[in-house]
Amino acid sequence: MDQKEEIKLSGGHLNLEMLNAIFNTIPQEFDVLDENDKVVWSSMNKHRLFKRTEDDIGKTVYEVHPGHSQGHVKQVLEQMHDDKRGSLSLVVTHDKKPISISFYALHNEDGKYIGCIEVTQPVDKYQVKGSKWRNILNVLKKK
Repeated sequence: MDQKEEIKLSGGHLNLEMLNAIFNTIPQEFDVLDENDKVVWSSMNKHRLFKRTEDDIGKTVYEVHPGHSQGHVKQVLEQMHDDKRGSLSLVVTHDKKPISISFYALHNEDGKYIGCIEVTQPVDKYQVKGSKWRNILNVLKKK
């Protein structure tokens, strides 16, 4: 596919160049799983906290998560498969910093479960003492 060829989406259209730029720029990391819990796509930007490589594509989500979290991930995904849960968001500590991890069930237009997207981002700068003033200063600061 040509990098400039438009991809029609709900809400408009983008091309591959724009999609790649979006996922290389935003600080969140994304992992997309298919209906069999295999990793089919990961954002691989410089902001990632939990590294992914091309070798991770096609592996089950359990193969790319650390052992201590595999049971929890499996439980959440089973609930999503059974349509008992649509999402889950939690905050964990990684390298002494709070990290938000959210799982969202993906469904097609007929309501069939087709996978899950996991979104991870650091939240150490959100809602902390002084953040209101820091936000104002950041808006005023020119880079």
